Order: sequence, then structure tokens, then C-alpha cells
Amino acid sequence: MAKPSTPSRERIVAGAADMISRRGLNATSIRELAKHARAPLGSTCHYFPEGKQQLATEAVRYAGGAVSRILRKELDSGPVAGLRAFLALWRGIVVESEFHAGCPVLAVSVEEPPAGEIPPALVAAAEAFEGWERLLVESLRGCGVAHDQAEGLAVLIVASVEGATAMCRAKRSAQPLDQVARQLETLIVGTLDRPA
Repeated sequence: MAKPSTPSRERIVAGAADMISRRGLNATSIRELAKHARAPLGSTCHYFPEGKQQLATEAVRYAGGAVSRILRKELDSGPVAGLRAFLALWRGIVVESEFHAGCPVLAVSVEEPPAGEIPPALVAAAEAFEGWERLLVESLRGCGVAHDQAEGLAVLIVASVEGATAMCRAKRSAQPLDQVARQLETLIVGTLDRPA
């Protein structure tokens, strides 16, 4: 949950990201998002006049950006370091929340949108996934991995980690992430050891 000392708008966005990661978007009202962020409903409506979809979109962008910053920093030390940080981030979230929270980007992605509509939060989720993949591709390419293989590995990493995060919540265990961590690291190390 957001810290009370953060600015009100940022606290609302961070709180919304946390609440969406726990309950999904469709099961959460704007009133509940405001309460979870410890913000007055009036402030929430002031900052997000377009309502829940606007707040959800910003929450997904916030979460996607936060993960990207961590990933970018750790990828400076190489793809294995980036992978470890990516996995540690999600492991920390699921374990510290006692398996109640997951990824708000995934949560928005798996909910059925209104018929004939692509909500902005879903677009933001796709952009977040693509951003993480792009960072991984750049790191892998920097280590000599061919472009097509780097793209495939990046999608595999993001999909595996997101899926394992969901499995951890269902199983109330960090074991899926730990198993995925070992397999992905072995795969990446093996890929980096092969001559281009």
C-alpha cells in the first residue's frame, strides 16, 4: 500500500495499483480504490475526472514504469542480473502480501473488457509488457544473442514470470517462481554461453 507521506495523487495511483493487484479491476470500485489509498473520494474524483478507467490506466502505467526502472537498472549488469531482479521483485510482492497481491498489469490483462471496447487500461497493460520485453531484448542483444532469439526469450521470461506469479497466489507458495527462476536462469546462461 502507498505510504501516507507521498503526494495525494501519487498515493492514489500507487494504492490503486496495489488494490488492482489484489482484487482485479472489475471487482474494485473507485470508492474502494480511494479508501485503500487512504485518500478522500473527492480528491480521487478531482484527480481522475474520467473515473475508474482513468485511474486504472494510470495505476497500470505506474506499476509498469516502476518495474521498468528496476529492470533497466539491474540489466546494466547483464540479462541474468535483470532476470534475478525481475523474479525477486514479484517473489517479494507475493510473499510479503501473504499471497494476496500479484501484478496489476496482469490483473487488468485477464479481465474481460466491455463488448466491442478496448479500454485504455488494457492498452497500458500491453505497453507495460512490451516495455519489459524491449528492455530484456536490448540486454540479450548486447550480450550477442540474435534478435529473433532475444525476442523469443524476452516473451518467455515475461510470460513465465507473470504466470508463475499467478500460480504462487493460487498455491499460496513461492515454489512456482523459484522453479521458473532456476529454469530461466539455466536457459539464459546456456544461451549466452553459445557462440553467436
